[in-house]
Amino acid sequence: MKEKINNYLSRLKNTLDNLSREEIETFINVLNEAREQGRTIFIMGNGGSAATASHYVCDFNKGASYMHNDKKRFKFICLNDNVASMMAYANDVSFEDIFVEQLKNYFNKGDVVIGISGSGNSKNVLNAIEYANQNGGITVGLTGYNGGKLKQMAKYSVNTNIDDMQISEDVHMIFDHMIIKILD
Repeated sequence: MKEKINNYLSRLKNTLDNLSREEIETFINVLNEAREQGRTIFIMGNGGSAATASHYVCDFNKGASYMHNDKKRFKFICLNDNVASMMAYANDVSFEDIFVEQLKNYFNKGDVVIGISGSGNSKNVLNAIEYANQNGGITVGLTGYNGGKLKQMAKYSVNTNIDDMQISEDVHMIFDHMIIKILD
């Protein structure tokens, strides 16, 4: 087991060492500008990325906002947290439209839309990013592997550049905690 443990941790460390600091800094600036301008930040993902999206909402709406009442607060909304709405759209429209249809209710020009997708090819995430791009949104893709279509479609991208879903998801969660510490 120790060899497997060491291998995983080594791959995670190498991935962290090779991340683009410029991509991360740009992502932080996008989030901070949205807060300062009172913009809504929508975030979404599937599976483990959905859990990560929910975690971002908690950490930014409470952790990064509550403790600093002298600053403007973050306004994060997670598009994968309302199961009833997602299932209604999936059943009556299509699973590929579960996020974009929610954006049509709440999105305003200038809002930020973050898609988290390890593969970068989740059609429901891509549809929401495309909608935001077409309607004056600021889009960010958090991806793994080679970034897939999301890396190409999003205005900004932070890619883990590793062909490993679990390590990509680990790093996406590290971004959350690192950013709230940096903005603290």
